[in-house]
Amino acid sequence: MSEALKVPTMAEYMAEGKKPEVLFWVGCAGSFDDRAKKITKAFVKLLHNAKVDFAVLGTEESCTGDPAKRSGNEFLFQMQAVTNIEVMNGYEIKKVVTACPHCFNTLKNEYPALGGDYEVMHHTQFLKSLLDEGRLKVEGGKFRGKRITFHDPCYLGRANNVYEAPRDLLTKLEVELVEMKRSKRNGLCCGAGGAQMFKEPEPGAKDINIERTEDALETQPDIIAAGCPFCNTMMTDGVKGKEKEDSIDVLDVAEMIASAQDL
Repeated sequence: MSEALKVPTMAEYMAEGKKPEVLFWVGCAGSFDDRAKKITKAFVKLLHNAKVDFAVLGTEESCTGDPAKRSGNEFLFQMQAVTNIEVMNGYEIKKVVTACPHCFNTLKNEYPALGGDYEVMHHTQFLKSLLDEGRLKVEGGKFRGKRITFHDPCYLGRANNVYEAPRDLLTKLEVELVEMKRSKRNGLCCGAGGAQMFKEPEPGAKDINIERTEDALETQPDIIAAGCPFCNTMMTDGVKGKEKEDSIDVLDVAEMIASAQDL
């Protein structure tokens, strides 16, 4: 199986004088967080399945700088960004795909001003393009007819107006897609943005992820679908807080597609 899941690095491509179709930017969560690693693996399986020629930076990839910038350390952000840009420009990277909306937003909107100009896609957009080109098949399988609600990541939805790609993919899985009362442009944050992921919440009556989980539970879903590793963690914690983890799964859209096909 390990042979099938080979993930080449840009350095290996460079050594062979080749260039991949796309750079897969894994991100900190996708690299180090045990839950998010499963999303990374699912996405890699889909890339293999669609015969996409891709590579990762491996140890040459550093944090995009999103948490530093959002929490106010512009200096650290620029140091991290410039280091990444030098590496990417050295490899003449043109197209980047990432499963993290925070990386997506930062690479797409913050890097150009520092000399890093790339075509950047969120993994749901990229999977949708593979579907449209006929390179990837998305079918119901085990999720057919299941009630799914999709939580919009802030940096995908409100920050970048990407609402349809994840929903199009879910619809192709032949699920019953039920919208929360606060969705799309009116979606509520999971509570992890702005580097809040890495600290305890301030004192208050209710944590944001509990409030958002309540929105989701109102739709009586079988599965809460996510498109961001941070959202995944926050919604999973929310579902556990409501003691519903035995009946409701929190899954990334890529995991659902890979699982539906038993990849």
